[in-house]
Amino acid sequence: MIEIENLSKTFTLHNQGGAVLRVIEAARLSVAPGECVALTGASGAGKSTLMRMIYGNYRAASGRILVGGVDVARAEPRAIIRLRRETLGYVSQFLRVVPRVPTLDVVAEPLRAVGVPVEDARERARGLLARLNIPERLWSLSPTTFSGGEQQRVNIARGFAHPYPALLLDEPTASLDTANREVVLRLIEEAKARGAAMIGIFHDEAARARVCDREIDVSRFAPARAA
Repeated sequence: MIEIENLSKTFTLHNQGGAVLRVIEAARLSVAPGECVALTGASGAGKSTLMRMIYGNYRAASGRILVGGVDVARAEPRAIIRLRRETLGYVSQFLRVVPRVPTLDVVAEPLRAVGVPVEDARERARGLLARLNIPERLWSLSPTTFSGGEQQRVNIARGFAHPYPALLLDEPTASLDTANREVVLRLIEEAKARGAAMIGIFHDEAARARVCDREIDVSRFAPARAA
């Protein structure tokens, strides 16, 4: 479902005379349906950079990123938007939404985007918000007014609303209490059971051991240094 082949990434430092910084080189990774792969490595190893490349936020210097047959490294913006709408979800740590939109509709929006009737989408959103312990009295309010923990749970609900065939998970259990952490782990297990291919960053070692089938140390994709 997700295939990365000979992937490289550089950044040009325009404020340092155009110096080119090589951060990832010749990365290879394959994730099958129903599999969850954890990205590991020290801070700065390139975990987040790799995730952003898969999602299409960063452009690759070379190589291929195939998600459901679409090469994100070469696809036009319109194709990437369609991929994000139908195939590739991203559960990030931070909620970014249009202000004043009710929480219920924020969570339902990914389903509405693929044509699910409004009431069916809202019913799915209600179920997720309830599972993640967001009080019903808040569902009609904008999540921009919520606490950080509440916003994170809304973001998780939104990320799991549509049954994406592929999911990127950026610290999905970070800062959650025990009860909500368990809910998130069960959501991941349910996504695996239905065949979703997932790549995640998990600093929570116990969570990683429970839901991830294997680990990839991103440090091995670091460019070779001259002696």
